[in-house]
Amino acid sequence: MKKATLLLLIFLFAYRTAPAQRTARPDKTLERDLRALLTGFRGDVGVYVRNLRTGATATINADTTFPTASTVKIPIQCGLFDKINKGEWKYGQEIVYRDSLYYDDGLIGQLKDSAKIPLSEVVMLMETTSDNTASLWCQAMAGGGASINAWLDANGFAKTRVNSRTPGRREFQKQHGWGQTTPRELAELLVYIREGKAVSPDASDRMYRNLCRQYWDNDGLSQLPPEVKVGTKNGAVNRSRSEVVLVHAPHGEYVYCLMTKNQADESWERNNEGFELLRRVGALLWKHFEPKSTWKPVAGYEKWW
Repeated sequence: MKKATLLLLIFLFAYRTAPAQRTARPDKTLERDLRALLTGFRGDVGVYVRNLRTGATATINADTTFPTASTVKIPIQCGLFDKINKGEWKYGQEIVYRDSLYYDDGLIGQLKDSAKIPLSEVVMLMETTSDNTASLWCQAMAGGGASINAWLDANGFAKTRVNSRTPGRREFQKQHGWGQTTPRELAELLVYIREGKAVSPDASDRMYRNLCRQYWDNDGLSQLPPEVKVGTKNGAVNRSRSEVVLVHAPHGEYVYCLMTKNQADESWERNNEGFELLRRVGALLWKHFEPKSTWKPVAGYEKWW
């Protein structure tokens, strides 16, 4: 192999596997404002922000490992679409539900044994309503956590892992739950899909469309104008609240991920410290990147939580 060809391949591999480092430009003002918002929070917090147009970034514990909670459903979708792309499944094919798949009382868990449903609808419920039975079903069809983790590793996401029902990861599951990631990696995985680099351009397009149909829009999304498109996934367990969002803002797309762990506040009310932090950060970022916008949440919006 000629030296020039080898250098080109090395460059292309680096470009593909390290998107977060391509255009990073620290935004000290934004980071200062974010740190001020985090003051007094009773728990651990990580934040990663990148403006996709300007390259401006802000990072706070962005490479620290956090529980994914339901944000693990983004890598699960990637692993499943890799199998679909290889011809092991068809996106529109009917699959058969069995009672043995039951995990909780989501919509899929209400199906009767032997009921048929299109795989596409199971994926949609995994990403939009965060249906856990659907998600574990998709994880199994993706070849299990080990197969999904292999895809993540091959695509440059070394810190993002599925732990639950994955051989050799029981100790990680005890510490982090279903999955683990970092704010930087989860945000850049969302960008990877948005840019058409996950599995294939057409698979990325379908995955991203699924991520633009979020049912749970009470937190950071509530601080954005309703006409602004977002690709997003959130997750919550007792001591962790997280959200990753790619905002199609008028003056340039930006992505951010906020994750918490070890929260003192384990409540499930609207005023939970984690939920409040998601809203405050979502509002701060909108105002930072769209300073001329006069939009604000309509009076009384909070009663629809």
